[in-house]
Amino acid sequence: MTSTALRAAGLLTAALASAAVFAGPASAHSPHSGSTVFVQTDNLQGNTVVAYDQTASGSLDQAGTYATGGLGGQEPGTGPDHLASQGALTYDSAHHLLYAVNAGSDTLTVFAVDGDRLIRRQVVSSGGGFPVSVAVHGNSVYVLNADDGGSVQGYLRVGGLLVEVPSWHRGLGLPSGTTPGQVGVTPDGGKLVVTTKSGDSIDVFPLGPLGPAARPVVTGTPGQGPFGFTFDAAGRAVVTESATNSVATFTIGRDAKLTKVSEAATGQAATCWVIGSGDHFYASNAGSGTLTGLTENRHGSIKGVGDTATAAGTVDAAVTSDGKFLHVQTGVGGGVDSFRIDSDGSLTRTGTVTVPNAAGGEGIVAL
Repeated sequence: MTSTALRAAGLLTAALASAAVFAGPASAHSPHSGSTVFVQTDNLQGNTVVAYDQTASGSLDQAGTYATGGLGGQEPGTGPDHLASQGALTYDSAHHLLYAVNAGSDTLTVFAVDGDRLIRRQVVSSGGGFPVSVAVHGNSVYVLNADDGGSVQGYLRVGGLLVEVPSWHRGLGLPSGTTPGQVGVTPDGGKLVVTTKSGDSIDVFPLGPLGPAARPVVTGTPGQGPFGFTFDAAGRAVVTESATNSVATFTIGRDAKLTKVSEAATGQAATCWVIGSGDHFYASNAGSGTLTGLTENRHGSIKGVGDTATAAGTVDAAVTSDGKFLHVQTGVGGGVDSFRIDSDGSLTRTGTVTVPNAAGGEGIVAL
């Protein structure tokens, strides 16, 4: 165990004394064998996560509603995307934990996942103002805060609880009025990636035994507005460029610098979120009410292959672990549109639901 981990372990007694351990509401139905989808409402009066069972045909049945113990928030000037971010709800498959940001109360909620049921284990400080995105790798968790120039706060999972590591706090120093879009860890666990949207950069913190590097390696993307991202099978970053309504692929070098490989315009409005399934990717266009399908070859070259209509305000999306279905939040009405992913990557609608009190909400996970 590293010295940082030992220090974190030393904080565990206090964490055990102060962490809230809560049980979610009992479920009145039997466990199911299919996929489960969790949707965050980001409701300003009380944030909740709504659980859905996915049927064999790909539609959703509501299974339960779970309070996070915190408040949702709304970034000034936003419409169907109150958090203006990707990754506000994140699943840790290794430990069966779900992490939810509470932007209105500057906290992070930790749920244990049991099928379609949630048990609230902790509500901890986000280490900054207005948390909008969460990333997890191994026993490390990172929360992205949007206020006060942006910051990242790191935690260690010790003894089943999250313990904040004060030395893992990193300020981003973004200009006033600029907020970051997403935090994520590269598939190899070696780097922490942050997009800055109108800050026009992608910041990468190398990760080591003592946590993130003191300063990021900054790759400028003038006039592009990098927003949401995911990773392809080769570890390249697939990034939405909200200022140009395009999607780009980047290699991430050992020196933590990014090199653009390819770029494809969507021809849509407010291209801000992206999710992948194999060599197919889907960008959400909030201003157009569409999903743009894209395909990538083995060299990282990406091209658009068509658009699929959704309800208004297309925002965050998730693909089931088997890669067969896609579920996307539609922020204007607070709904989720569901699609089957066909063998050629095209989408076939399988249903739609209205999530209670979720207009403007962001954060969705599919298991």
